[in-house]
Amino acid sequence: MMPKRKKRGNRKGFSTGANAAAAALAATEGLVTGKIPQWVDCVLPENNVVQFEIIESYIEQNHSFAMVIKDAGDDPDVTNKAKITAEVRILPNQPRKVVLKGGKGVGIITQEGLGLEVGSAAINPKPREYIEQNVRLAAGELLDKVGLEVTISVPEGEKLAKRTLNSRLGILNGISILGTTGIVHPWSTAAFRASVVQGIEVTARQGHDTVVLTTGGRTEKFVMRELPDLPQSCFVQMGDFLRYALDTVVEQKINNVIIGGMVGKLTKIAQGETITHAGRNPVNMELVASLAKEAGAPMDIVEAIRQAQTARFASEQMQQLGITNEFYKALAAKVISTLMERYPERFNLRILICDFEGNKINETYSIK
Repeated sequence: MMPKRKKRGNRKGFSTGANAAAAALAATEGLVTGKIPQWVDCVLPENNVVQFEIIESYIEQNHSFAMVIKDAGDDPDVTNKAKITAEVRILPNQPRKVVLKGGKGVGIITQEGLGLEVGSAAINPKPREYIEQNVRLAAGELLDKVGLEVTISVPEGEKLAKRTLNSRLGILNGISILGTTGIVHPWSTAAFRASVVQGIEVTARQGHDTVVLTTGGRTEKFVMRELPDLPQSCFVQMGDFLRYALDTVVEQKINNVIIGGMVGKLTKIAQGETITHAGRNPVNMELVASLAKEAGAPMDIVEAIRQAQTARFASEQMQQLGITNEFYKALAAKVISTLMERYPERFNLRILICDFEGNKINETYSIK
């Protein structure tokens, strides 16, 4: 007999960024009070407050240390159960200043196109914000007198990074500290996939003829602002499950599909990927380069994009050239042609594209 597969749920977990913020909060509180707590209430985006356990800690003169262990929930990735630490040191004569650094096991940015300065630690912009927010909350009046240096480390990070795409992206010697919201949704579990299907079925059962599919929280907020007259039940976060979402749209005979996305996921869709998870096939930079050429980019930039590792690099180059709209129009047209070839005359398709801050860039239609 085949052994029973362990049933997987949809329990949320917490990102490397959230864990780093919790460790930094605890270490800072230790400097202020002289004692590091066993549990801390960490403030995350969207008014979420989450409790984290501190596994290990110590305080020395002008220096404190705290460690947490990452819980990725029911979608464990390579960083699940990783130790994430924060060291906080006092910076004399630098009041109000908070300096965030990457330590052992946190990657270094070596290429453009990642939204971070080359040579800096691979701590993404949003985690940087809420790590510093928690440090400032814990420090309180201490920052009126001194500054604080916060170093985030992942002791096994360099080893873990070998199981990721970091080196291909130009992030070396460690993992990235990630998490726009700090919450890890179990995108790749069967339970989440089922919830995508169910969400679209609910839209159809309520008599709606339009479904809006998004790849995550930022894109959902963006399309909700753009489409304020649609009922909330029309919005479905499909995560990486494009194929399951669109197959269900066809089964339910929904006539209008709107996809909201950013450059990376939309490029995956344009190149024919039906599961858009970052851990699967990489972005086809040959395709991205051809779109840049179509948008009017000079050949040296087209070649640089062809040799790059991320679609974001192309987006940044287009912005510098002032042809962002032309590039995204070409991308949206390619998304539509790819999907219409797979689902001919099954639904009307509309593509809404936003930048990394959630601002609208392009809108393109296709009628079946």
